[in-house]
Amino acid sequence: MDRLTQLLHYHEEDPEDSFIRFALASEYVKLGDDRTARTWFESLRDAVPDYVGTYFHLGKLYERLGEKQQALETYQAGVDIAGEISDFHARSELQSALLEAEGLGFD
Repeated sequence: MDRLTQLLHYHEEDPEDSFIRFALASEYVKLGDDRTARTWFESLRDAVPDYVGTYFHLGKLYERLGEKQQALETYQAGVDIAGEISDFHARSELQSALLEAEGLGFD
């Protein structure tokens, strides 16, 4: 059984499992299926807004798709939520991604 099939099976068993949903979105990214990955990431963001890892990866996906404004809004939403739940590591990573997307990175 390949990884995608296995993840889909796990999702059928527990459709509310945020980690499995995130893993599915990430797997679709790896497979080059950005449209399906986007659907999974957006669905997870909408259903579980405090799953902060979603914001970084969804923002990067938007950037890859040329949707800069969506990326900026996603990073900012992630920064805000990470701050609300005191996840300072995620907040820092999201702030860095936001600055980089705005062209203000420190490369």
